[in-house]
Amino acid sequence: MFASKAFSRRGFLRSLGATAGAMALPSVVSASGPGAGGRSAANERITVGCIGVGNQGRQVMQNFLADSRAQVVAVCDVKQRELDYARQFVDRHYRTSGCRAYADFRELIARDDIDAVLIATPDHWHVLCALAAARVGKDIYLEKPMGLSREEDQALGRAAGQYGTVFQFGTQQRSDPKFRLACELARNGRIGQLKSVHVWSPVSGSGGSTAPAAVPEGLDYDTWLGPAPRVPYTEHRCTNVFPDSPDPYKIWPFISDYSLGWVAGWGVHPLDIALWGAGDALAGAFEIEGAGRFPTSGACDTAVDWDLTVRYRTGAVLRFKGTPSADEWRARYGTRSDHGTAFEGQEGWVCVDRSQVSAEPDGMLRSAFGAGDVRLVRSVDHVGNFLDAIGCRGEPISPFSSALAVNTLCRVSSVAARVGRKLAWDDRAGKFVGDESADRLLSRAMRSPWRL
Repeated sequence: MFASKAFSRRGFLRSLGATAGAMALPSVVSASGPGAGGRSAANERITVGCIGVGNQGRQVMQNFLADSRAQVVAVCDVKQRELDYARQFVDRHYRTSGCRAYADFRELIARDDIDAVLIATPDHWHVLCALAAARVGKDIYLEKPMGLSREEDQALGRAAGQYGTVFQFGTQQRSDPKFRLACELARNGRIGQLKSVHVWSPVSGSGGSTAPAAVPEGLDYDTWLGPAPRVPYTEHRCTNVFPDSPDPYKIWPFISDYSLGWVAGWGVHPLDIALWGAGDALAGAFEIEGAGRFPTSGACDTAVDWDLTVRYRTGAVLRFKGTPSADEWRARYGTRSDHGTAFEGQEGWVCVDRSQVSAEPDGMLRSAFGAGDVRLVRSVDHVGNFLDAIGCRGEPISPFSSALAVNTLCRVSSVAARVGRKLAWDDRAGKFVGDESADRLLSRAMRSPWRL
């Protein structure tokens, strides 16, 4: 009887996913779905497998553990230390020994009893893991950024649509009321007609040893590389941190074989808010120009600063800057943050980062919204919002469409920073206008046997 109930629930969710295109579903869901008030019966919970359980993966995994509607039943990582720690963490939380550990994500995904997956691997693995999950009917919470090539994003979009995947992108700032308020003020004209959006973020690291080193014990390095080129392991490449840095980041996010650097890895957050708050003003074709500065030595090779200007056919302008200094933004908006999004209009501005939202005039922040105003999705819990969407087969707050839009902008920005010349982007065609050399930078090969 117990097994029959569990199977029928999962079969029902799968059938809903398979026919989602023919059903009238809620376009958005809040973060207060059924079951939030009490612990669900074990066979009614959404079972979750976590792929990539390093620091970021464990942080998101804890949000699943904290929600009574979900149950983490499996973890996966190619680093034995991370894998063992995550499994023990889950078992301690549930006071059981039921969490299974896998070194190969395909074994986790093959389990019929897993409803959804959290994917928090290094960037170059994001889409391959997500594709495998979508094709067997699992819902996906995918850490940002999405694909490193346009072909990856296109393949994932086709699979998610074909299999009715509930897809949540890890742009969790959308589930913070500060960001929603700033975007609603911009959307509803409280700053007047939108003229420009300023976005800034931290930058990539530089340096890193290029001398071959022994692969650390407990790391399956060949699998970690996966579709990326086969190169010798070097110190701190994927298992350690910069020894001298006050910020303990691994260096793989700053190596182009695995990442677009923090143009995408960090920039995706304030850029996503820019697109959310600007709406149609930052949509469609655009021109982009500017340049970035890149390391000349060491393992790291992604931009260590950039200053890009994007001009849309709507007349709106987006300035995207990566800088280790917040001086310009402190002077303009009174913020000390190394990241942020600011909307400027004819009658004022509103600026938001993870610490505060500010505006000029200040009274704008106390604006009342009426029945005719644009109201964005209300969520205060990104994982909870994802679970809500699974429950009703609706669209979460960071769906695939918004992930594709911001990921494309990140990738185009990465190319523009590297080539240092004006480029015209054809949004419908998904490529640059009359620039084949720039187009080639949108794609990348995968090491055999990995393929889309």
